[in-house]
Amino acid sequence: MHKIRSTALWGVLIVLLVGCGKPAPNGQSAAKSQGPNSATGDNVAAPAKLSGPAAAVSEFLEAVRTGNDDKAARMLSTLAREKTAALNRNVTPPASDTARFTIGKVEHVGKDGARVASSWTDLDVDGEPRTDEALWMVRLEEKGWRIAGVGVLVFPGEPLLLLNFEDPEDMFRKQQWIREEIRRRMNDQPSDVQAQGGNNPENPIRR
Repeated sequence: MHKIRSTALWGVLIVLLVGCGKPAPNGQSAAKSQGPNSATGDNVAAPAKLSGPAAAVSEFLEAVRTGNDDKAARMLSTLAREKTAALNRNVTPPASDTARFTIGKVEHVGKDGARVASSWTDLDVDGEPRTDEALWMVRLEEKGWRIAGVGVLVFPGEPLLLLNFEDPEDMFRKQQWIREEIRRRMNDQPSDVQAQGGNNPENPIRR
């Protein structure tokens, strides 16, 4: 049977942004981190030590960690805020006293774009740390760096799954696909993964 990675991080993000269903509580489907940015329990460095895209991602993750949905929404790109507001949802992400995160490498893309790596660690049902890796898509706007999307590792050894915060309907479709894919893998049935955007070793992010 395939090992299923924790859904905690992407689950919280989809609930925060789309407002459909509930994210998996701490302790569901845990798997140890396999990425290079794994956190060991120390929280992210103080915001004063970060700047630019890294600081923006840190502020967003801290808002998610503490359940501050208003702050998290303010850190989204203008288009992402407009799209999610149009859904007329008011969903507060669950705070987690045990969650910790670290900010990793920042890669600038042009003059107004960046990708920021991060690790999000929480405890599983056995009280053991579980880490999710993510790659944030950040854009420079008039009010500063804002978050437009994120690539998350749902299934180890496969491409990151892109969650486009500026397209909530696509996020909802991916939420549904992830649930079905987890169920399928637990039953070890044939897959139509290729039809869903499949595993392309030359493309590190599944869209």
